[in-house]
Amino acid sequence: RTLMLCFDGAPDVRSLLASLRDADPHAYTFAFGEMIGATPEQLVERRGAVVRCGPLAGTAPRGATPGADRTAAATLLESSKDHAEHAFVVRAIRDALEPRCETLTVEDPPSLLETSRVWHLRTRIDGRLRAPAPDALALAAALHPTPAVGGTPAEAALQAIRDLEPVERGFYAGLIGWTDAAGDGEWAIQLRCGHVRGATMRLYAGAGIVAGSDPDAELAETDAKLAVMRAALAR
Repeated sequence: RTLMLCFDGAPDVRSLLASLRDADPHAYTFAFGEMIGATPEQLVERRGAVVRCGPLAGTAPRGATPGADRTAAATLLESSKDHAEHAFVVRAIRDALEPRCETLTVEDPPSLLETSRVWHLRTRIDGRLRAPAPDALALAAALHPTPAVGGTPAEAALQAIRDLEPVERGFYAGLIGWTDAAGDGEWAIQLRCGHVRGATMRLYAGAGIVAGSDPDAELAETDAKLAVMRAALAR
């Protein structure tokens, strides 16, 4: 889903970055070419032989009151639909990492990640790479796109995306990060972001559609994700 915004002049990217950082200080806040955003999702991190991932899938909008927020979090933790959606992503990452790792630990059950607008299911995955260890970018390329942004089974899902989505994604749901000369690095997925072009900005938001998905709930999820950038722009 996208939302096109029009301004009187080009938006102030520096101020927008500061607002995004203040709203979600633990997110990966970035400006890359014409893309700007604050993504919560780490794809992969490598430090020497240690590899870490933190896939997100399964989302619930935050509640308007503390009580409603606690209920939203608890409901997400108990949702069989969201756990099934999450499991597709965890399984794909585990399957990609296992042949490359001496050891691999996968958190079970998943935990909650809190952002300014939504709750996510998150699984912490930690491993020790076999020698010679692939560099961080090679690991990112092996994992991307996960089912969270590309669907599953991958080939059929990606073809469906090309056939059905009315707007080109461009860099949305692509990779943002770094790799150094030693092969260490950290890569995240470009989510909660927008494409700035002159006095316009196209915002992007997505939701995972699985058996049991409710159209109204998926729409509310994309509303909550779009609200991250909209709130930052309103400051």
